[in-house]
Amino acid sequence: KSQLILQSAENKRKLKEIEDKILEVLSSSEGNILEDERAIEVLSSSKVLANEIQEKQEIADVTEKKIDETRLGYKPIAQHSSVLFFSIADLANIEPMYQYSLPWFINLFVNSIEASERSDVLEERLRYLQDHFTHSLYVNVCRSLFEKDKLLFSFLLCVNLLKHKKEIQDDEWRFLLTGGIGLDNPHNNPTEWLPEKSWTEICRLDDLPRFKHLRIKFAAQPNDWKNIYDSVEPQNEPMPKDWGHLEHFQHLLLLRCLRPDKIVPAVQDFVTAKLGHQFIEPPPFDLGKAFADSHSCAPLIFVLSPGADPMASLLKFSDDQVGEGE
Repeated sequence: KSQLILQSAENKRKLKEIEDKILEVLSSSEGNILEDERAIEVLSSSKVLANEIQEKQEIADVTEKKIDETRLGYKPIAQHSSVLFFSIADLANIEPMYQYSLPWFINLFVNSIEASERSDVLEERLRYLQDHFTHSLYVNVCRSLFEKDKLLFSFLLCVNLLKHKKEIQDDEWRFLLTGGIGLDNPHNNPTEWLPEKSWTEICRLDDLPRFKHLRIKFAAQPNDWKNIYDSVEPQNEPMPKDWGHLEHFQHLLLLRCLRPDKIVPAVQDFVTAKLGHQFIEPPPFDLGKAFADSHSCAPLIFVLSPGADPMASLLKFSDDQVGEGE
């Protein structure tokens, strides 16, 4: 694309030079121009050169149009990648050390272009590239995260991708994070077994469009909800009949109200269902793979806990690399 733009500019420059040359010949010619051999020679050669340039420009225009059409075909992976980038940018809100540069991100994407499976069918190629890059980003980012934050990163990645697809609403996402915001709850708790905090959150959840009348229906069928509340694995229990139509993410909101202690395994199930099991099992640190993803402008930096010494591993890796080079 850049070369075509430069070629197009050069063609226009040459055409302008030819036009100026023709005007100069016409203005300087004396008498009958048909008797001026130099003028006729200049005009003839200019016409041939102009035709050649015009043909090149027409070919360049057709090629540029094809490039634009092909580039638009890859727009979905560009949008997907932008969601991924801003997902990792948000990690700085969790821990200031979690910061990632755009050049590092682009380099990782270029590696995925080379390493992902090929296909002549555009839809398949986009799927292969999307899956490979998403998992590659997850693996690389997990290398720099504390263990306690790895599941949270997977969940943020998953939620942001689903929000981009309009499968998760902002108000529901905010409720999962905060439990809703409100003043004193004027509605009395209809049960003795449900904590007051959980009942207050259920009343707030009733304000969301997909949970209208939750408070009234909860009071009408408390035993169905108690089965979930008393379950060892409430995240795997079916919802009462009036709420079986809810999506997987909405189940998390109800679980947050009833059994917030089971949110972690529920989030693991959610990420597994939406992205795959590999996104809840970060691979162990592999120095060889980390080295392969680095380059001279993106060195590896080790943040060590007290007493940790990676020198032995580094020396062994160095010996292995030298051995492979020989």
